[in-house]
Amino acid sequence: MAYFDAASAAPLHPVARQALLASLDEGWADPARLYREGRRARMLLDAAREAAAEAVGCRPDELVFAPSGTRAVHSGIAGALAGRRRVGRHLIVSAVEHSSVLHSAEVHRADGGPVTEVAVDRAGAVSPSSYAEALRPDTALACLQSANHEVGTAQPVAEVAGICRAAGVPLLVDAAQSLAWAPVEGDWSLLTASAHKWGGPSGVGLLVVRKGVRFAPQGPADERESGRAAGFENLPAIVAAAASLRAVRARAAEDAARLRELTERIRARVPRLVPEVEVVGDPERRLPGIVTFSCLYVDGETLLHELDRAGFSVSSGSSCTSSTLTPSHVLRAMGVLSEGNIRVSLPPETAEEDVERFLSVLPGVVAGVREKLGAPVSAAGAAAVEDRGDALVVDAVGRRCPIPVIELAKVIGDVPVGGTVRVLADDEAARLDIPAWCEMRGQEYVGEEPADRGSAYVVRRVS
Repeated sequence: MAYFDAASAAPLHPVARQALLASLDEGWADPARLYREGRRARMLLDAAREAAAEAVGCRPDELVFAPSGTRAVHSGIAGALAGRRRVGRHLIVSAVEHSSVLHSAEVHRADGGPVTEVAVDRAGAVSPSSYAEALRPDTALACLQSANHEVGTAQPVAEVAGICRAAGVPLLVDAAQSLAWAPVEGDWSLLTASAHKWGGPSGVGLLVVRKGVRFAPQGPADERESGRAAGFENLPAIVAAAASLRAVRARAAEDAARLRELTERIRARVPRLVPEVEVVGDPERRLPGIVTFSCLYVDGETLLHELDRAGFSVSSGSSCTSSTLTPSHVLRAMGVLSEGNIRVSLPPETAEEDVERFLSVLPGVVAGVREKLGAPVSAAGAAAVEDRGDALVVDAVGRRCPIPVIELAKVIGDVPVGGTVRVLADDEAARLDIPAWCEMRGQEYVGEEPADRGSAYVVRRVS
């Protein structure tokens, strides 16, 4: 098997394993106690904090260890908002933040707090000027990820941090995907990260709050980790997380150069090997190990299963994967094709041979899935096509992705240039994938109209 899903969780680093096993013997005691075993545990905790702080580029007393990256995000946002409640409650987030940030924003909105969601371009990047426009006198906090977890696009954090600093607004940076490669540049105020993203054990998050940032920890008071992360510290995991972060940073430049070459190979060759593919994400400002593409006329869940059978573990943001019924919020915000979406995220130890094998297997896998979906198994399973005067109507109500787009592609050649097709569909993915198909195929997406069943998506044939 070739594991190509390091953006979800990187394999445990050998240094992390060694540190974890060693600290199980030495770091089991309560680091808050003054006897010998407690002092030994405290020394391990302090050393881990100093190592992590050095990697982040902050003071050790600004960093605490949380039970997870998600908990660090939740605690960071809640504490920062509470600390600036006298200023206001306005929260700014980007449309492509990790779900932990967006879930915090949903809770804040449900509690009556105003939230502004900053849009991204088709590459998945925010514009610094959009953050400047979103700032208000009552803005308490702004959030921006350092790099996107689904498409790899790096965000202009330093520029946004400067804008926020000038306005007196703290910026929280979710650095989970990028911290293994380099410190986050810019004058940010809060930072979160998660150890399982860089080969540390799961269950360890980082929360950094710069000195001078108003912060009020929420929830019951706890004496652990400056009151910002409740509960007994998982010291062996913390030590392993800090050790592995230091280890991956030591090889970051070398590993980044090699992975960037491999992902560029995938970005360049997949569109040549597989027809009707859209490679998404910024081609230049991006993480070294992530490449994402979407295949027209392909069911994402089936594609994942077929690649798994072929020996490749990948991820997907398609709406028809087993974990979700709606398209990825990242792909939706970017306005790119969601069907048949594949994210390849390579761990540093990825072999060149595995990438070449993936490129040799992928065309046949996609072709096989397309063949299965391209022709209905029976007349009853086919989308109904009806000529209603000046417009052709494709009834794909009740059909899930990517069937509505497949049926549209089948009939567009029967429409005279300048004529229109109305696609009736009730699958949420159609709202994203039909406009994306039009852009890829050079046709005009007229818009969405209400219909008796589902929605009508109107497409005009241009050529």
